[in-house]
Amino acid sequence: MTETSNSFAPAERYDLGAHGHELILDARNVEVQFKVEGGIVNAVRDVSFQLHKGETIAIVGESGSGKSVTARTLMRLLTKRATVSKKTKITLSGEEISGFSEKQMQRLRGNKLTMIFQEPMSSLNPIYTIGQQLCEVLHLHNKMSRKEAMARAKVLLEEVQIPEPEARLQQYPHQMSGGQRQRVMIAMALANRPDVLIADEPTTALDVTVQAQILNLIKDLKAKYGMAVILITHDLTIVRHFSDYLYVMQNGEVKEHNRTEEVFKNPKHAYTKHLLASEPKGVANPLGDQRETILQGDKVRVAFTLKRGGIFNPNFFELVAVDSLDLKLQRHETLGLVGESGSGKTTFGQALIRLIGNQGGEIFFDGQPIHNKNRGEMRPLRSRMQIVFQDPFASLNPRMSIRQIIEEGLIVNNIGANSRERVDRVRQALLDSGMPDSILSRFPHEFSGGQRQRIAIARAIAMEPEFILLDEPTSALDLSVQAQIIDLLRKLQDEKGLSYLFISHDLKVVRALCHRVMVMQHGKVVEQGPVSEVLINPKTEYTSRLVRAAFDIAA
Repeated sequence: MTETSNSFAPAERYDLGAHGHELILDARNVEVQFKVEGGIVNAVRDVSFQLHKGETIAIVGESGSGKSVTARTLMRLLTKRATVSKKTKITLSGEEISGFSEKQMQRLRGNKLTMIFQEPMSSLNPIYTIGQQLCEVLHLHNKMSRKEAMARAKVLLEEVQIPEPEARLQQYPHQMSGGQRQRVMIAMALANRPDVLIADEPTTALDVTVQAQILNLIKDLKAKYGMAVILITHDLTIVRHFSDYLYVMQNGEVKEHNRTEEVFKNPKHAYTKHLLASEPKGVANPLGDQRETILQGDKVRVAFTLKRGGIFNPNFFELVAVDSLDLKLQRHETLGLVGESGSGKTTFGQALIRLIGNQGGEIFFDGQPIHNKNRGEMRPLRSRMQIVFQDPFASLNPRMSIRQIIEEGLIVNNIGANSRERVDRVRQALLDSGMPDSILSRFPHEFSGGQRQRIAIARAIAMEPEFILLDEPTSALDLSVQAQIIDLLRKLQDEKGLSYLFISHDLKVVRALCHRVMVMQHGKVVEQGPVSEVLINPKTEYTSRLVRAAFDIAA
C-alpha cells in the first residue's frame, strides 16, 4: 500500500487508550478477496480498526467501498467464494477469534457479537411468528422453557418500544411496518446482551421520523447495557450525531480515521472532503414569469375497500388514501410531495397521472380533462408524462438490454421513423443522463444503484416528456450519488423545460430541488407553500417534527 493512499489511516486509532475505556474489539489487517468470473476482486484491503466498550464507531463510504464485507468478516458470514487473508487478526475481549471453528463462531454470534441488517423483511423468516423467532434466539444460547422464553420475548419487545407487545408476539413479519420490523431485529440482536452490536445501514429505507426513533433507541440501549456499537452507514448526519470515532472507506481501503468531530471539522483525505461536500446543497433555480399550469387536480379522492375478519364473517371497510386534494403544477416547476410512509403521497401522484383510478374529483393535463379517460384514451398522452420509480432494479426488466429497455417506450408510442432513428434517441437519452452510449447491449444487473437510476431517467426523457413524476428516486442512493442525480435533474429541467412532481421523505433533497412543497398526513395536505418558508418556519407540529428529524436527527 502506498504511503499517499493511507497516510491518514494508521493501523491504530489516534486516541487509543487515551480515554480509559477498555478495548473490546481489535481488528488488524482485514483482507477479503472474492472469486468472480474472469478473476479475483479485492473487496477489503488491509483494514484495521479498534472499538472500546460503551462507544460507537462509524464506518462510512459509498456502495461498494467494502463496509458491509468488513462487518460480515467479523461475524464470519461471508459466501463460499470469499477468501479471508491469513494475516487478518480479530480480537474480541482479549481472545483472538479469527481462527475460531464454525461451531465456536455459532456460540459467539448472537451472544457476544451480533448484527442488525439493512432490510429487516429479508432477515426475518416470513413463515414464523415474531414470538417464535425471538424464542429461537433465546433457546440457542440459554437453557429456558418455552414459557420463560416467551415472557423474555415480551420484555424485549417492550424494551424496543413496540406497542401491545403481547399481541405482536403472535404476528408475522408482513403484518408489521418497516420501523416495527427493524425494532424486532434490534430486540433479537439484544436478546442475549451482546458486547458488540454491528448495525449495517439500519435505517436506510425508513422515514426520517422512524429513523430518528430507531437511532435514539440504539443509543439508549447502548447506554443502558454498556454495549459497543459499529454503525455502518452512508448518511453523514447520522454519523455526526451518533458516533464517537469515524472510519472512511473507499475501494476496500480505510482512507482516513479520527474522532468524528475532528473529521467533520478538519477532513484530511480528498475522498473524505468529497463525501462531506456531497450533502444535497443549493436550491431550485428561480422560476420565470411564465405561470402556465401543466397539471391540475381538483378535489381528487382515492379510496380502497379493505376486508377485516375471516372468510365466514368478512367485514368490509373503506380506507381513504387521498382525501379531496387540490394541486397545481406550473411548467418548469418542481413541486415536492412529502410525508411519512402511508401518508398517501405515492397514491396521489399515481392518481394524478391515471396509473390508478380516482373515486372523485377532476384532473387536467395541459388544460385537457383526463379524470374520465380510460387506458386507451390515455395512451396518446403517455409520452408527454413519464415516471421514475424508487427502486430502479425493480422497475428495469432484468432480461432486457439497456437498448431494449429505453427503446420499448419509443416503439409502443410510434416515436422515431425507423430503428436507426430510435437508437439515436436512445444514445442521446443516455448521454443526457450522464451515462456512456456504449452500454446498449449490457443488462441492468451490471450497473450500480446510481447508474441504474440514471438509466431509468434516460428511459423517461427518451420520450421527450413535458412532465415527470419522480417517486423517491434518490432514497436508496449514497449521498454523493444523490447529489449527482439532483444536479442531473436540475440540468435536464433547465435544458428541456421539464416539470417535476417529486415524492420524497428526504427533506434535504426536497430543499435542494423543489420550488414548492406540500406536506401530507393521513391522506390530507396539512401544510404547503414555498420550500424556503415551509422548511424554515413550519406552521404545524407534524411538519416541525419532520423537519427536526431530517435536519437535527438527535433531537
